[in-house]
Amino acid sequence: MSAMQTTEQQTPRLWGDKRFHTWNHHLRQVFGEKIFKVSLDGGFTCPNRDGKAAIGGCTFCSARGSGDFAGNRRDDLLKQFHDVKERMHTKWPDAKYIGYFQAFSNTYAPVEELREMYEVILEQEGVVGLSIATRPDCLPDDVVEYLAELNQRTYLWVELGLQSIHEETSKLVNRGHDYECFLEGVAKLRKHGIRTCAHIIHGLPGETEEMMLQTVEACANMDIQGMKIHLLHLLKNTPMVKQYEAGLVQFLEQDQYVRLVADSLEMLPPDVVIHRVTGDGPPDLLIGPMWSRKKWEVLNAIDAELVRRNSWQGKKAKPRNAERLHPNRV
Repeated sequence: MSAMQTTEQQTPRLWGDKRFHTWNHHLRQVFGEKIFKVSLDGGFTCPNRDGKAAIGGCTFCSARGSGDFAGNRRDDLLKQFHDVKERMHTKWPDAKYIGYFQAFSNTYAPVEELREMYEVILEQEGVVGLSIATRPDCLPDDVVEYLAELNQRTYLWVELGLQSIHEETSKLVNRGHDYECFLEGVAKLRKHGIRTCAHIIHGLPGETEEMMLQTVEACANMDIQGMKIHLLHLLKNTPMVKQYEAGLVQFLEQDQYVRLVADSLEMLPPDVVIHRVTGDGPPDLLIGPMWSRKKWEVLNAIDAELVRRNSWQGKKAKPRNAERLHPNRV
């Protein structure tokens, strides 16, 4: 091996000053300025709560459908938009916006209702696009066709919850759909070129580190453009509290989680945009892990771990291979 090759392998790949492809870097590359999400609650529910897929919802999901930091659902969308926007403007006074339909399953309604909600946000001054969080079992053909239309005239992301590829985990957390359903949802969106972001959770009950990284490996082989890596955190009044009391939930330690995130980033292709690398909950509802409240400490520790390893996103990524989409199959 030549000295030049050795130097190239030791030189980290950077996205700005980060060793992974951050959401902020991506948006600045696309728009040339600061963009932030305005988190909204469109008043949706979920097929995993109303009985269509299951009842009770995912055991980790809060009463606000994972939209604990979104606008107040008692307010109409325009009031939510302006309230959240003004709060965010205290940090970034000159930024523009992506309308983020966050709480519950945001394609779980007739397409006519979706059109009314999405369009009113797109009409607001400074809005450059939409991000829509949903489930893969909430993508009927007419909704996908409307999303494809949106994708032609605005900047669009659809975020799909996967959480884990392991069926035993999905059943334990009452996910209400299987891995095959997720792959079908991704295929529906990608048929129309819609940017797709997968959500996974590290620390789900019963999962080993090997299982968590198998989920990452599967995602690394999918035709997805974005990833959110969440930390499992337990909130009061969620079904998972009973699992916790039964000894089925063990919180990850901070150093363990940091190591898992670094492992995950190394496996993911460098073109995948990393929308999130941790997660936390409202302080008044959080049961644990309590270290998750120190968000910047966790983010800094992830950066430091990549520096310590002299590593970066994609360093250990393998070429995408369709046969490896189903790692549980023999």
